[in-house]
Amino acid sequence: MEKYNNTRISEFVLLGLSEEPELQPLIFGLFLSMYLITVFGNLLLLLAVISDSHLYTPMYFFLANLSFVDICFTSTTVPKMLLNIQTQSKVITYVGYITQMYFYLLFASWDDFLLMVMAYDRFLAICHPLHYTVIMNPRLCGLLVLVFWIISVLNSLLQSLMVLRLTFCTGIEIPQFFCELNQVVEHACSDTFVNNIVLYFAAVLLGGAPLAGIIYSYSKIVSSILGISSAQGKYKAFSTCASHLSIVSLFYCTILGVYLNSAAPQSSHASAVASVMYTVVTPMLNPFIYSLRNRDIKRALKRITGVPVI
Repeated sequence: MEKYNNTRISEFVLLGLSEEPELQPLIFGLFLSMYLITVFGNLLLLLAVISDSHLYTPMYFFLANLSFVDICFTSTTVPKMLLNIQTQSKVITYVGYITQMYFYLLFASWDDFLLMVMAYDRFLAICHPLHYTVIMNPRLCGLLVLVFWIISVLNSLLQSLMVLRLTFCTGIEIPQFFCELNQVVEHACSDTFVNNIVLYFAAVLLGGAPLAGIIYSYSKIVSSILGISSAQGKYKAFSTCASHLSIVSLFYCTILGVYLNSAAPQSSHASAVASVMYTVVTPMLNPFIYSLRNRDIKRALKRITGVPVI
């Protein structure tokens, strides 16, 4: 195919989840419902934490940040997909692709770091309760969020600039419903060696490091819980981190499943469908998992809505 300079590329085609016309209304309704539930659920959880002074603790501070990131993370991808279905167009402009990819990487990285620091928070609360309030002070919590935000911004900026240096062929079709970095790199006509090096390095540093931190924190938590003599004490200790562990499992298991499956031939459509789990389903389930298992959140939600949460 004839090559064009990347400045002359005007658009890409996002193939989405299905090309069957009769399935488009069903997909539109399903994703619109999940998106609205995600936004309103996480917004309600965020308001509950802000409005209740009893929830002004490190754990709920990070939870509020996670709810905010989940709203932004989902809003980066789903509205464009809904617009494409409604207009019966799968086209996204070159600038639009780069912009969506930038914010997708930004909020995905920030999500990773928040899950890691929440695991560290539970590790300190269970394994070092006497030092918890001293270590996890408001200044440190704010500093951690700021540092992770800066790292996420710099990573997204670097990855986007690396894509801008690539050249592309005409008629590029991306087998996804959102703008994914590795997909656009794979479809470049120019040499992508440097891009792949930066991509894999960032994946190890910004994906592997948080996962390793989470695994380490929970290994220490499990060891500490097993050392508790009473069954009631074990249950109480485990219940404080069960919600977070559920979100971590959903998020990382689906991501690992997608990217391990992407190495197999003819797996593009399956990967696109599986991507729905960590881009849409996990952010949607976050407020339900935390509110249904947490009495403090239930009390705050009842105060806001006036309706008891089961």
